[in-house]
Amino acid sequence: MRALIVDDEPLARDGIRMLLADDPEFTEIGEARNGRDAIAVLGASRWDVVFLDVQMPEVDGFGVVAAIGVEAMPAVVFVTAHDRFAIRAFEINAIDYLQKPVTRERFARALARIKARRGAPIDHNIVGLLETIAAAHRGVKRLAVKSAGKTELVDVDDIDWIEAAENYVQLHVGKTTHLLHVTMTALENTLDPTAFMRVHRSIIVRVDRIKALAPTPHGEYVITLASGASVRSGRTYADKLRALADNPF
Repeated sequence: MRALIVDDEPLARDGIRMLLADDPEFTEIGEARNGRDAIAVLGASRWDVVFLDVQMPEVDGFGVVAAIGVEAMPAVVFVTAHDRFAIRAFEINAIDYLQKPVTRERFARALARIKARRGAPIDHNIVGLLETIAAAHRGVKRLAVKSAGKTELVDVDDIDWIEAAENYVQLHVGKTTHLLHVTMTALENTLDPTAFMRVHRSIIVRVDRIKALAPTPHGEYVITLASGASVRSGRTYADKLRALADNPF
């Protein structure tokens, strides 16, 4: 079996790795240091189980699930230092949820449950629960942007629009821009879908910053924002913008 450990705390990753090392069935153990790394690793290769920290900066554990998609996720064991009542709710719904510090006995029960369910069809009651929880955690409030050796926290409410920049995205905040190392899709899945709209494969705009929409003969829209910036939509997003123009409320 292949296990992926996702946690922003190195000691927590080491602890899970040590517990897994005692089980000969786990022939490969991978690690991801944050939610963004986890999305990349999970998208690139197949894993049997992921031990997923809930509380992580920028993209948390539920954001990872939302980005990958519930159906595409391997068996998930959420790990957290909090939420005693959530732990009980997950256990009732047959989703494992470990509380830090993880004991050897509790970890052994989690592994037994994973192995017993291996190869079984996905439980759609669990899918529904995960989707509900993932949707509830999509609306991140701040993004941590690293630049010149320091980390700046950008309020999501201050962002006017976002554009793709190779392996980064560029956040446009008034006259200021910030680079964030994350894919457009991963970031989109952590934003409040009622506040932000993807209008092009490379552009996301904040809906309440849209000042004017001008259709073009080619089925696109020229979008003018409150900041004065102008962006052009993709044709495949025309229906969303047409609906917004017809019903702006």
